[in-house]
Amino acid sequence: MSQTNQHSNLYTTGEIAKLCGVSVRTVQYYDDRGILIPSTLSEGGRRLYSEEDLGRMRIICFLREAGLPINSISALFAEEKPESIISLLLEEQEKTLREEMAERRAKLELLEGIRREMKTIENFSVDSIGDIAQIMKQKNKLNKLRWFMVLTGIPVSALQVASIILWITSGYWWLFAAWAVIAAAWGTCVSLHYFNRVAYICPECHTVFRPKLKEAFWAYHTPKMRRLTCPVCGRKGLCVEVYRDPVKKEDTRHD
Repeated sequence: MSQTNQHSNLYTTGEIAKLCGVSVRTVQYYDDRGILIPSTLSEGGRRLYSEEDLGRMRIICFLREAGLPINSISALFAEEKPESIISLLLEEQEKTLREEMAERRAKLELLEGIRREMKTIENFSVDSIGDIAQIMKQKNKLNKLRWFMVLTGIPVSALQVASIILWITSGYWWLFAAWAVIAAAWGTCVSLHYFNRVAYICPECHTVFRPKLKEAFWAYHTPKMRRLTCPVCGRKGLCVEVYRDPVKKEDTRHD
């Protein structure tokens, strides 16, 4: 005859473990930690748990599955009214899990970005990994810098269109001349701003360098690369563009 039959409202360690989907050792561990003490003992000294103990065990399992540590659960049950504390603990745990998920998503995006960048490198090597890390680290800043150029260029382009239309329709050629002056000033300022914040990686020797403004300005380029001459190894070809902090007076042309 089982203990449950002898004590209709009581459960043995094995039975409560089975009902809660955990091991017997787990139930014993919670007893040792003082968070699930059996209501009574049988004549033979076996632990017996009540319906209330079963409910408590289910709460413990739920909190453990939610990621709460044993110490927090133990302290929780020591409180007189743990309900409000459980709510706060779960809220904090949810924040923690969401932050961990965001970190994992960021790492996944980094890995995906690295794989994409690997495909763009002509002669991939172990040293190229450092180049990729440099590219990925500053990618957001570089994108913001490019968007800055685009957004500031929109009103300049709009002014150009308006001045041409007025020149054709009304003969106000001086508006186009005024635009030319503004465009030249804008182009100079934006170019200085841009080239003061970017550098290039040589795929041959992996040097990060800043070319002279004149060379960079007139060089053939793509959205991510520019054909330059490396100041260290002398290679002339496409170099990968990365974001760098603005040049200080003491900075050299290459790192």
